[in-house]
Amino acid sequence: MSPQVSGVYRTKRGNRVRSGPPAWVLGGIFRGRECVVDDTVIVGVDGSSSSLAAADVAAEEARLRGARLRIVHAFTRPADLDPMIHGVLAETEQRIHERVPGLEITRTVVSGDALTVLGTESRHAVLTVLGRRGRSLFGDLLLGSTAMQLAAHGHGPLMVMRGRPDPRGPVLLAADGSPAGNAAASFAFTEAELRGAPLTAMHVWNTWSEPTPYEAPGDPLSVVVDLDQLELRHRRLLEDAMRPWMAAHPEVVVQPRLERGRVRQALLEATRGAQLVVAGARGHGGVAGMLLGSVSQALLHHADCPVTVVRSL
Repeated sequence: MSPQVSGVYRTKRGNRVRSGPPAWVLGGIFRGRECVVDDTVIVGVDGSSSSLAAADVAAEEARLRGARLRIVHAFTRPADLDPMIHGVLAETEQRIHERVPGLEITRTVVSGDALTVLGTESRHAVLTVLGRRGRSLFGDLLLGSTAMQLAAHGHGPLMVMRGRPDPRGPVLLAADGSPAGNAAASFAFTEAELRGAPLTAMHVWNTWSEPTPYEAPGDPLSVVVDLDQLELRHRRLLEDAMRPWMAAHPEVVVQPRLERGRVRQALLEATRGAQLVVAGARGHGGVAGMLLGSVSQALLHHADCPVTVVRSL
């Protein structure tokens, strides 16, 4: 059953686009066919401190893009609706207006579970922003179930607030040359350009991910493989993957970073010095049938800065 809309709800005519080069900044979500998109950033707000912080970040993301901001609240208990609409949501909108004057803001209040509502809302949004976790009986979970499920099943880029407050540093891109990685690169370069930030394109390689007859947890290929040639191959992969995006965004200062090691561990360590990390939902190492890869899951759970997961084009 489709969620029922209640409260304040406003729709705008979206821009009609056809398949072509990615253009997240214009609100384009390309899936190989014509689609309708809306230049709107949406944020899920449930009254938790995490969601309120996400609303502030979403407002800044909308400002950078010249987009609208839509505050979305999903409810299942009508008794809680009035204080939410006239309390938390109204106060959040007022605070954002004071922080970002002139930003167009709408509020959407929808009957239904948060995952279904936000999944529907995200279909034509340029970006969806969520807090690390919302109000839940399971407050000790590292990441809210809505954020994790939306990363796997949602539409378009999803930004999840986590890590240290007010992070500084470059935009960090987890680069692997996969289709999902290309979508992530499109978003990361656009985001770096909008923020006026440098971009670190990080590619982590190891012999464990190479074809091998061995199944032991060690590193047997160091004996039978020319590691210099293997490193050169991965360096070229990184250069080839970044070349078109560097040409499309010549004003972005790019620092390629090639590192040999365990992918998740290396990327998590790198997030300590980044203001945002961007990754594809699944990379080359993804298991068939999995909608969310182990690297993006690890970042969502443990990164020390906000995380954006981008599904493949």
